[in-house]
Amino acid sequence: MVNPLQSRTGTVITGVILALIIAVLLKTPDANGVITYAVNPLEINVWLHAIVGIAWVGLLYYFNGIQIPAVGAALADGDPGPAAINKYIAPRALFWFRWAAVLTWITGVGALQHMGGLHGAFTFAEGWQVIGMGAWLGTIMLINVWVLIWPNQQKILGLKEASPEEIAKAKVVALMASRTNTALSFPMLLGMTSFGHGLPF
Repeated sequence: MVNPLQSRTGTVITGVILALIIAVLLKTPDANGVITYAVNPLEINVWLHAIVGIAWVGLLYYFNGIQIPAVGAALADGDPGPAAINKYIAPRALFWFRWAAVLTWITGVGALQHMGGLHGAFTFAEGWQVIGMGAWLGTIMLINVWVLIWPNQQKILGLKEASPEEIAKAKVVALMASRTNTALSFPMLLGMTSFGHGLPF
């Protein structure tokens, strides 16, 4: 028998199947004692939003908390580690990072649409201010990924031709945009979670 955990695809499929089984097992009867299994598009959208959002913000934290300091330490040590990270790990991580950002934004907009608050959230209408703040910060973060971080990372990683001066400038722009996104992620996540559960204060 093949172990599904031996591949990424098998692992993801196993996780989705487990979640669906749990959803079916935890389903409770309505007031009449009837159990129905109608598809809830809002909940599916929010579930997908949470999954891809965790991937996006998790990679953001990985870059800022692990990869950037590790490359700096390896460069200071004269070790060839940064070449291995920048050639093999960073391009792959950046691929998942930028597309997780897009999917997070799209599923977030989809969730707002299902809740009837797409316009309300983006205009800070009454009752939509908290999630609207989260939606706008997520939008700013998405723009930072595609307009500032990715184009500059292409120069840094040698995926796009650039002079040493352009690479030095690209490092500063990419780092500051990434750090900005890290800082914005905290209030953004507060807005996303507080809409359903309330602000902490």
